[in-house]
Amino acid sequence: MTDTKTPPASATVSIPVKQTPTVLRLLESYALPLLTVLVYAFFCFFPLSRAAFPTMNNLNVILGSNAVIALISIAALFPLICNYFDFSLGANAVMTQVMTAGFMSTFGMPLWLSIVVSLMLGTLVGVVNGFFVTRLHMSPFVTTLGMSMLLAGLLSWFTGGKTLASGIDPALITFGSTRIAGVPLVFFITLLVALLAWYLLTHTPFGRSLYAIGSNPTAATLVGLPVTKNVWWSFIAAGFIAGAAGVLQLARVGSAAASDGGTLLFPALAAVFLGATAIRPGFFNVWGTIIGAVFVSVSVSGLALSGASGWASSVFNGVALLAAVALSTYLGRSKRKG
Repeated sequence: MTDTKTPPASATVSIPVKQTPTVLRLLESYALPLLTVLVYAFFCFFPLSRAAFPTMNNLNVILGSNAVIALISIAALFPLICNYFDFSLGANAVMTQVMTAGFMSTFGMPLWLSIVVSLMLGTLVGVVNGFFVTRLHMSPFVTTLGMSMLLAGLLSWFTGGKTLASGIDPALITFGSTRIAGVPLVFFITLLVALLAWYLLTHTPFGRSLYAIGSNPTAATLVGLPVTKNVWWSFIAAGFIAGAAGVLQLARVGSAAASDGGTLLFPALAAVFLGATAIRPGFFNVWGTIIGAVFVSVSVSGLALSGASGWASSVFNGVALLAAVALSTYLGRSKRKG
C-alpha cells in the first residue's frame, strides 16, 4: 500500500506576478505632461515662433481658449466614463453663448437672469439626451448628433445668420478679460470646476458608480447600482457644464454667432482621450484631461504662430484625436486585463 503524503495546509504555491517597474509606471503616467513641456519649449525656440510664442499675451490666449475647451472636456468626461458619447456638447455651449447674448441684446434681460436661463437651457439639453438614451434606449451617437444638428439649426434661425455683438453687458466682457498675475480669470474658474469634478468622480458614491457602470454595466446592475438614473445624471451634468462653457466663451470673446460647435467639441474630445493616457493611464480622469487640453492649446497656438495654414489646426486635432483614442483604448484594455 502506497503512502500518499498530503502537503501541509500552510503550504502555498507561489505564482509570479508581473509588475511594471516603478520608472516605467511613472513614465507612463507623466509622459503627456512631459511632452507638453517639451512642445512648449520647442515653440519658444523655434525660429518662426520664438518672437511671439513665449510672451504673456500669447499665454493669455492659450489659457483663455484652453479654459473653454477644458470645460467642455470635463463635461464630456461624465458620460464617457459610463461609455457613452455626447456629441451635442459643442453645440450646447454655442447655444448658451448665443442665448445669453440674445437675452440681453434682443429681450433686454439683465445679465444674471440671462445667464441663469441659458444655464437652464443647457441643462435641459442634457435632460433630453439622457431621457432618449436611458429611457427610450436610443443610440447615444445618433441621439446627441441629432441634438447637435437641431441646436445648430435653431440658432441659425434665432440669429438670422448674424453675429450678436451689441447690447451685451460690459460687466461680462470685463470679467472675461480680467487677469490675475497675468493669467486669465476664466482659467482659474476652470480649475475650480475641475477640482469639484475630480472630487465628485473619485470621492463620492455617485462618481465611483459611474466608473463601475463604464467597466461592467451588468455587474453594476447586479450589485444594486442605479445604472439608468446615474447614466441620466451624467448627461445632465455634461449639459450644465457645457452651458457654463458657453457663458465663459461669450465673456471671453464678447460676441456670439450660430455654429455647430465642432470647433469646440473636437479639441475637447482630443483632450479627453489624451487625458486617458496620463495620470491614470487607461482611465478617463480629470487632471489628465486638463493636461490634454493644455497640450492641444499649446500645439495649436505654436502651429499658428509658426505660419501654418488655417487647415493645420484641424489636421492636428484630427491626428491627436485618432492617436489618443487608439492609445487610450490600448491602455484601457491592458489595465482591465491586469
